Amino acid sequence: MDLSLLIRKNILNLTPYSSARDEFDHVAEVYLDANENPFENGYNRYPDPYQKAVKNRLSEIKGLPVENMLLGNGSDEVLDLIYRAFCEPMQDNVVSHNPSYGMYPVLSEINNVPLRKVNLDEGFQLNAQAMIDASDKNTKLFFICSPNNPSGNILAKAEIKKILNLKRGLVIIDEAYIDFANTDSWLTELANYPNLIVCQTLSKAWGLAGLRVGMCFASAEIIKVLNAIKPPYNVNELSQQAALKALNEEKHFKSNLKIILNEKIKVEQALDQMPSILKRFASDANFILVRVADAKALYDYLMARQIIVRNRSKEYLCDNCLRLTIGTPEENERLIEGIKAYSKN
Repeated sequence: MDLSLLIRKNILNLTPYSSARDEFDHVAEVYLDANENPFENGYNRYPDPYQKAVKNRLSEIKGLPVENMLLGNGSDEVLDLIYRAFCEPMQDNVVSHNPSYGMYPVLSEINNVPLRKVNLDEGFQLNAQAMIDASDKNTKLFFICSPNNPSGNILAKAEIKKILNLKRGLVIIDEAYIDFANTDSWLTELANYPNLIVCQTLSKAWGLAGLRVGMCFASAEIIKVLNAIKPPYNVNELSQQAALKALNEEKHFKSNLKIILNEKIKVEQALDQMPSILKRFASDANFILVRVADAKALYDYLMARQIIVRNRSKEYLCDNCLRLTIGTPEENERLIEGIKAYSKN
């Protein structure tokens, strides 16, 4: 695949902004190159524009070279960069399945790039041929969310490979919830598919939603393009420091992850005993999608008890469905007791 044929022409010819830290990448005693305030307070200097310390640690965890990584101000910035690098407004299009993550259509509208939604089959299963049929010579991107949001299920690998093998545009697999799933990440396939981009985040399993650190993994060629258009200091110093601290405490991460997964089993078992839960969908994420008789009534009942869940009833295949995030043991118990109390009314 010739990546230059996918990149927007103005991006292909772009001269990237060169920051002070691009021009000098060594340790010195006096820094007078970036018009910074000289009085040290821990944050008076610009952060590392390429987050080298964080990427080096991620390289150890993920088993990938730093050249295959881009970090963003949340995954939403990463996704927006992909749109801006490869999609010509009002000319190109992108394809995604439905339902899926709600930011894809928002980013499409912002970037003036039509999004073609392809409905999932019953059971929230991906139909690769339907997505391929929806594409054309102007399709630059395929967005696939796996585990999917709001359904929570892993999408079939064989179906995704059909789209990758088409080699029509780039295939972005959004793995925000992959740490909760009992399956391999698509990172293991990066070397096999030059048209593959994998997005992950530190917001979910790593518990750093407030920091806004998204991760993008792709070929060095794709990463180079995205680095050329990203803001020079897009991940701030506080976020870099806190992310590195969390990544260095992998035991703590695994301990909390185990608690969440065990709690998920308990919540699933409790939901299966409740007559008000008409259907519980299988989930590979840290949330559970359930169908009830009246989603709004249950949502309002729980809200009155100071318990907030997500009403997903407007989404395709999600009539009268609520999405329940797995919380602490105490929070999960309040949720279970709340639904039980509702059932008795």
